[in-house]
Amino acid sequence: MNWNDLKTLGDLKKAGYQSRSIKDELRENLIQNIQEDVNSFEGIHGYDNTVIPELERAILSRHNINLLGLRGQAKTRLARLMVNLLDEYIPVVEGSEINDDPFHPISRYAREKIMAQGDNTPIIWLYREDRFAEKLATPDVTIADLIGDVDPIKAANLKLSYADDRVIHYGMIPRANRSIFVINELPDLQARIQVALFNILQEGDVQIRGFKLRLPLDIQFVFTANPEDYTNRGSIVTPLKDRIGSQILTHYPDTIDTAKTITQQEAELVREQTEHVYVPELAMDLLEQIGFEARKSEYVDVKSGVSARMSITAFENLLSTAEHRALKSGDSETTVRLADFIGVIPAITGKVELVYEGEQEGADFVANSLVENAIQTLFPQFFPRIEKLEKTDEAGPYDDLVSWFFEGSGFELLDGISDEEYQDTLDSIKPLSDLIQKYQPDTVESDQYFLKEFVLWGLVQFKKLSKYRFNEGLQFKDLYGSYISGL
Repeated sequence: MNWNDLKTLGDLKKAGYQSRSIKDELRENLIQNIQEDVNSFEGIHGYDNTVIPELERAILSRHNINLLGLRGQAKTRLARLMVNLLDEYIPVVEGSEINDDPFHPISRYAREKIMAQGDNTPIIWLYREDRFAEKLATPDVTIADLIGDVDPIKAANLKLSYADDRVIHYGMIPRANRSIFVINELPDLQARIQVALFNILQEGDVQIRGFKLRLPLDIQFVFTANPEDYTNRGSIVTPLKDRIGSQILTHYPDTIDTAKTITQQEAELVREQTEHVYVPELAMDLLEQIGFEARKSEYVDVKSGVSARMSITAFENLLSTAEHRALKSGDSETTVRLADFIGVIPAITGKVELVYEGEQEGADFVANSLVENAIQTLFPQFFPRIEKLEKTDEAGPYDDLVSWFFEGSGFELLDGISDEEYQDTLDSIKPLSDLIQKYQPDTVESDQYFLKEFVLWGLVQFKKLSKYRFNEGLQFKDLYGSYISGL
């Protein structure tokens, strides 16, 4: 049966429609999804064994929920995906401001309408996407915004006194009746406003300008909060926290593979970039490792967190840098180079909160350090580890390559050269090709040149070579060769 064909309260009764509370609705639809092995939170990665099970248990318990975690941990995304657990449509008394259930009306308007028209009371159908309301908690949020206030214009139009409850203008929460209502950054809400939520969560009493209304609102509350806010800007008052059934801790991705999946899913790229710019797998690993390095850096405020948005915007910048270079050099297609990572610096500097030491060093220095640290971390996964103290009587895996630089006058890798010139320049270093062939023989041809550049940057990090940045590009030299040559 198509519920949309039912137009009146009488039609609902004849069809045997059964209304249920939103928490029962979420619970029963979740149970059905679990039994049918349907993923209720599609597009959320890295939470399969942590956050998602806890959230599902909270829904089964019919709890109001607080998602506690640092920025960029998909807290709001989780709340929005709960909409998929709602029924596709629900009936509402036509004209109701607060989505009155025809079988359990709570507003004066709906009760009087049903009393007057009975089974002929017209109904409308509310789609699940319209049953989601969201409010960012800021210090200027008022009781009137959330709960409601007396509307003098309505009083004048209806010729009613302010003592009549029909002059009330409902706020966001009553208007979200039978919906999911999200309050983001709850600690930023003033304590007196949080107090106003007590009875709504527990008893359903609403007090507006002296009116004490009994409105048993049917709402699934989801709150989000950042642990940093508890010390910097405010806190959740204890009685309100006591009325929130489940508090669930979110976290950042645990692995690079999970982080890559999130970045590639969320990045907003144009078709030309995805078609004409090739990204080696190592470049994606390196991009995500920057985020992992930032979260443990001595220069970055770990309490503030490093949002997943940093990797997403850095990825977008990385492709744009390669695209921009290709456009200027006349290449119709190109591959991301390690030197292109200079383009991700603006995405990093705007996304990390620095501690005092970081501020002293400067945002650009910190961002470049994170890129270099990421290279240093990943390098031993591909090539032999370079120890600080090495035996001088044994030939090392990098001796031929270092000797090539020692015997030469230096090596320049310019930014604006075409892909063909870039490849010819790297191919001119014969020991570099031999090293790749020996330790990474299975590398696909399209990734080899990024890997070659990665070796040069890695040797710089481990003090085997030196690297200088100049306007047109990069210069690599033997660490001591230029000094000895001068002597």
